[in-house]
Amino acid sequence: MIELRQLTKRYRETVAIDGLSFTVRPGRVTGFLGPNGAGKSTTLRMMLGLDRPDQGDVRYDGRAYHELREPLRHVGALLEAKAVQSSRTAYHHLLWLAQTNRIGRARVREVLGMVGLESVSSRRAGGFSLGMGQRLGIAAALLGDPEVLLLDEPVNGLDPEGVRWIRTLLQGLAAEGRTVLVSSHLMSEMAITAEHLVVIGRGRLLADTSMDAFIGDNCRPQVLVRTSEPDRLLVALAGAGLTAHQEERGAVVVDGAGTEEVGRIAAGAGLVLGELATRTASLEDAFLRLTGDAAQYRAEAFTGRDQHVH
Repeated sequence: MIELRQLTKRYRETVAIDGLSFTVRPGRVTGFLGPNGAGKSTTLRMMLGLDRPDQGDVRYDGRAYHELREPLRHVGALLEAKAVQSSRTAYHHLLWLAQTNRIGRARVREVLGMVGLESVSSRRAGGFSLGMGQRLGIAAALLGDPEVLLLDEPVNGLDPEGVRWIRTLLQGLAAEGRTVLVSSHLMSEMAITAEHLVVIGRGRLLADTSMDAFIGDNCRPQVLVRTSEPDRLLVALAGAGLTAHQEERGAVVVDGAGTEEVGRIAAGAGLVLGELATRTASLEDAFLRLTGDAAQYRAEAFTGRDQHVH
C-alpha cells in the first residue's frame, strides 16, 4: 500500500503540488490521471525520492522510500525508459541494477523473457527502438519482483500486441495482490486497464474513486435519437424542458433524460424514430468535464480551413 500525506512541492513562487493526499491500495490497477502540468511527474518523482517535498511524505507499508534497504525488491518503477547507459547491453543494464539490490543473474534472464527481449539481450540499449526501450524499462521495474509498481506511460511506443501484453501483465500483477499505480494520457487504455482512479489538477486532488463512479459522477446520461424529422423533435424536446442538440450525421442527442421519457415526447409529437438508445459516457468525457478548468494549455477548437486565407 502507498500513502501520500499532505505532499507539497514549490518551485519559487509556483506551487506544483498542493497538500496532496491519497492512498493506493493493493489488488487493483489504479490509474493516475491529470492534464499536462497537473503535477503527476513531480508527484511520481517525490514518491521515488528523486525530488524532496517541501512538506508531507510518502509511505510504503509505513516506510519511506529511503528507508528501503533494497528498493527494487519493494518498489519497481518506470519513469523514463531512455534513462539507460546507451553503451550497455540490455542484459548488462539489468545485471548492473540486479547487483545493486542483491538480485541473482537468473532473475535477469527471467525478466528479459517476460518482456520479450531475450533474443536481443546482447544488443546495446542505445540502438533500441522506442518500444524495445519501453520493454527494457518495464523489465527493470519487474526485476526485484516488487510488491509495488509505479509506471509512467507504460504503453508509450508499444505496438497493439505490446499494449495488450502490458494491460494483461498489470492486471495479472494486481490480481496477485500487488499495488499498481499507472500514469497515462491514453484514456481509452486506462478505461480498460484500471479499476480505480486518482485524478489531480494544478497539484490538487480532484477525484479518488472507482472507474464506474468517476464516469457516473462527471457525466450526465444522454439519449441518442434518429428520426427523419430532427428539427421537429428538437422543438418537441425543448417544449418539454429538455436540452438537446443535433450532431453532424443527423442524430439528436438529449442530455439528462431516459429513453422512456424521450420516446414518450416523440410519440406525442407524432414522430417515427429510427433509433432510440442510451449513450454510454466515456472516461475521456468524464475526465475532460472534471479537469477542464485545471488544464494548463487549451487550444481553440478546429473550425475548418481559415476563411481569411486567399
